[in-house]
Amino acid sequence: MKNFTFLYLVILLCFFNTLKAQDITLFQQFNGRYDYTAIGNTLNPAENNLDSSFCTLPTSASANLNLPNNVNIIAAYLFWSGSGNGDTQVSLNNITINAQDTYNVNYDAGSNGQLTYFACYADVTNQIINEGSTTYNLSNLDVNSVLINTPGFCNNRTNYAGWSLYVIYEDSNLHLNQINLFQGLEIINSEVQEKTIILDNIDVLDNDNAKIGFLAWEGDNALNYGESLSINGNILSNPPLNLPDNAFNGTNTFTNSTNFYNADLDVYNIENNISIGDTQVTIKMTTGGVDQFGIFRADLIILNNIITVLNSQLPDATIAINNYDVFCANREIDINYTVYNTNSTDILPVNTPISFYIDNTLIGQTTTQNNIPINASENNQTTLTIPPNYPDNFILEIVVDDNGSGNGIVTETNENNNNTFQTIQLIPLPETILLNPISACNQGEKKANFDLTQVFSQINETEYNSFSFFESLEDINEDYPILSPVNYISNSTPQTIYITAETDECFDIFQFDLQTENCPPFVPQGFSPNGDSKNDFFNIQGLYDIFENHELLIYNRYGKLIFKGNNNLKWHGQTNQGILAFSDVVPTGTYFYVLKLHDPKYKDLVGWVYLNK
Repeated sequence: MKNFTFLYLVILLCFFNTLKAQDITLFQQFNGRYDYTAIGNTLNPAENNLDSSFCTLPTSASANLNLPNNVNIIAAYLFWSGSGNGDTQVSLNNITINAQDTYNVNYDAGSNGQLTYFACYADVTNQIINEGSTTYNLSNLDVNSVLINTPGFCNNRTNYAGWSLYVIYEDSNLHLNQINLFQGLEIINSEVQEKTIILDNIDVLDNDNAKIGFLAWEGDNALNYGESLSINGNILSNPPLNLPDNAFNGTNTFTNSTNFYNADLDVYNIENNISIGDTQVTIKMTTGGVDQFGIFRADLIILNNIITVLNSQLPDATIAINNYDVFCANREIDINYTVYNTNSTDILPVNTPISFYIDNTLIGQTTTQNNIPINASENNQTTLTIPPNYPDNFILEIVVDDNGSGNGIVTETNENNNNTFQTIQLIPLPETILLNPISACNQGEKKANFDLTQVFSQINETEYNSFSFFESLEDINEDYPILSPVNYISNSTPQTIYITAETDECFDIFQFDLQTENCPPFVPQGFSPNGDSKNDFFNIQGLYDIFENHELLIYNRYGKLIFKGNNNLKWHGQTNQGILAFSDVVPTGTYFYVLKLHDPKYKDLVGWVYLNK
């Protein structure tokens, strides 16, 4: 969904100057036929809150890992913690392990000063796959220099170190479960007495084998002041190991150990604390209470991680863009994408909506075409038309399980991973390249015939695959070319013509003008005005409607003017001058003409014409 609602961390913490921490938040989620186990050990030889018999600590400790038969290891994480800023390099079975992240938390211990504690983690999946069930020895975890040089830890009796290994594994006999691993480093104590996490987006179909576990440090069995772990308001207990008011008491549930000093590696069955159909789990950890003398007290608890195993069957829709195609001078794009349902425990239903956004504005929608099984995917393609108000370069956001208003219709294991982004570069209409105009003889009223291919003399034809001629840019968009460019009739000049010159990727646009010019008229040597509709007038070609201001003067052989003509008056052999004006056709014979074109490019034309009746 576009509006993410996957996980709300309701942290009821007041941040004082005495406390600084990394919130415990979701680190990894696993969906499948999965479960987990954990091992670990403390480096403390005894509970340090009973007396001050020790300060420095050993640097190694061992624990046995016994995995069920026929399981596949999915992930393994090593955690280690202690007093001080952090020992970020340790060894596990003599293999050097470097911390992938280190969390620190500060605590004001009053007269003992400001004390800092650390927790590190590293992914050791490959090592655990290779070594499997065996004894694991964590070594080179050395906090002694800190303890010696900072006496406040020992004086405050918060000198500790320890380690743990979480292993998530797959077993085909298990239910489809959702495992949520939260981690960070936070303190609860007299000042901040509780930590609440609300786990959203689950769908409990069966509560069989549902469990919650945690790793915490500095818990003391002797200090049991209101320490509790609750699920959905129900306080959990695991007597005699973990009593309801002493959750952080130095125990290891996996080995039933009560001498996991100043550390807690516990797991609780919560089958009776969640119900089929639950869509939310509230987890709360507390400390603090009134002792037998009526004094409020609280143990210092350092929370490192929390893990839940719930039988929740939900899909998980994610989407990725495989590729996209853009087209020359076109605002349509073809998007090829894949919808996945991998980190899931149920099918992703058909018709799950997919929305496309630019700058949070919806520009297109589609849906999935089929039910997508667990760990499967669906490939598809859609065409988007980009509105003209967006630039040619933009970021496209695609969101699966989004109905176009930022809301989803499918409850998922993770509502935080539904979108992806892609930078898109459209290919705009190219800038036009100006060419020199071409000219043709005016055939009247500025009409002319043109061979448009004459402009190829101005273009390097070898750079292009093909050419098309168009009367407008709109005709280019509509792909409406000129069909006969070698014999093109222009009905009005000047006129602009466009050429698209195709390349492998797009095309260039050339632009040139068609112009007409008045060419020298052709004067015939004779005509026969006898009414047979053939050659009945003195037809000077290239004159009429071209040299519109011309004047035609006709003289007889005696030099008398017998006719004056113009653009609207042609000579059909009659007279319109002198005493014989408007007489019948003059006799057969030779007549002389003076053609005044009134064009600065041309002189007057003088000659003779033979009239034959």
